[in-house]
Amino acid sequence: MKNYKIVILIFAVTTSMLFNSCSDDFLDRFPTDQISAEDAVATTGNLRLVLNGIHRSLYIRYGAQGRTGIGSLMIQNEVLGEDFVMNARANGWFINAYQWNDHTNALDADDLFPYRTYYRIARNANTIINGVAVADGPDDEKNELRGQALIYRAWVHFQLVQLYGMRYDAAGNNTQLGVPIVLTTDFEPIARSTVEEVYQRINDDLDEAIVLLDGSGQGDVPDLDLSVAQGLKARVSLVQGNWAVAAQFAALARSGYTLADFDTYFNSFSDSGNGEWMWGSRVQEDQSDRFGNFGAWVSRNFSSSNIRGNPKSINSLLHATIPVTDVRSQLFDPTGDHLNLPPGVEISSRHQRFPYTNQKFIAAGTGDSRMDTPYMRAPEMYLIEAEARARMNDDAGAAAVLFELGSVRDPAYVLSVNTGQALIDEILLQRRWELWGEGFRFYDLKRLNLPLNRNGANHPANVAVIFDVPAGDPRWQWLIPQSALDANPLLEQNPL
Repeated sequence: MKNYKIVILIFAVTTSMLFNSCSDDFLDRFPTDQISAEDAVATTGNLRLVLNGIHRSLYIRYGAQGRTGIGSLMIQNEVLGEDFVMNARANGWFINAYQWNDHTNALDADDLFPYRTYYRIARNANTIINGVAVADGPDDEKNELRGQALIYRAWVHFQLVQLYGMRYDAAGNNTQLGVPIVLTTDFEPIARSTVEEVYQRINDDLDEAIVLLDGSGQGDVPDLDLSVAQGLKARVSLVQGNWAVAAQFAALARSGYTLADFDTYFNSFSDSGNGEWMWGSRVQEDQSDRFGNFGAWVSRNFSSSNIRGNPKSINSLLHATIPVTDVRSQLFDPTGDHLNLPPGVEISSRHQRFPYTNQKFIAAGTGDSRMDTPYMRAPEMYLIEAEARARMNDDAGAAAVLFELGSVRDPAYVLSVNTGQALIDEILLQRRWELWGEGFRFYDLKRLNLPLNRNGANHPANVAVIFDVPAGDPRWQWLIPQSALDANPLLEQNPL
């Protein structure tokens, strides 16, 4: 297990043109006991510290309790969809996001949170990308460092354009507004590139990373190895409708990973060592944020005011579609009593009981919210390949790939005889079962140009408030944060 030090670079500027320079929150600060920005690029060893700092930055707190790294951003994406149910207000975290209030208010701190966090990661990645060539160290290490940094830069631009950019239209020229492309550590004003330009940069970075990391073995889950680059290439290609590329890279990415068997799958979302995980964060005890960790919001057993009062449930209509023979049905308890938890896992009497609450995510204990956070798992790659093949009218190939996953999850599952749209619908349904709570649903609704529809399920009306958002509604684009607009005259706001 690696001990990642926080290395978050400060770039000396008097005015930030992407972020409001009047707030210390917008500047990357250097701990006083760490190396200077100049020394950071002197050797590959020092650049390794920068990379480890990026790894660590994925699960540190950025201000308020509900803004702790990528786990909090994953929750934002989930609560905007229909599959993730907030049962009560509890202490209020993520309720405004659930009601579609945060990302539609340019002044809201949670509208700013992804924008600021992802661009911080991009700038730190650029320190490696732009400095590694002149650093003192072996060439193979330079290639590996640059490759990981390129994946990070591609990933953050991919996340940003899916949030703040207009939807990618595979049938169009995609000249609609995307997001600024940040390729340096500077804070000069940058206009929003088109969606097509952003995706071109994402693909360019991934293609180079794949070449640089070719021949490398699978790394520890915090590292971004070749399989992660291939997996991200598959994700991006799926959004763009490049079906053949998506299928090819999804198959390459999952090679070498083993699906968890039926018996071990149940409690496999706390431990990145189960064989399915391609990329994730492993929170060490001395780096834990007790009330900010991913497990502090989504686990069933951690004893916090949020989880005790608002345990998270699956959409009851979605749960009804999962066969009882499928292990994924056991990740949720329709009664809310949780009588079949793994040995040693306890839920206190203070925890409120609601139907369909999840037991997919289990923290280390009622007083310890630590659990590993999944960013990419091999099952996603099976689903990407199956969907891409189905959209290429390769029904047999798609059904065969889906059977590889489905038969492991459900011993009663048989090879699908569906074809065409019915097969695509089956694959997308299994995607919802498999990836619940892992930060995909808002992205999927947007890429598929589907409406939000929470009707008829277990969403409480007084908590959800918003039950319908039409496909194509302007609210599918997050507003550019007002502080960024104020600081950068080249930025344009999304339509309201």
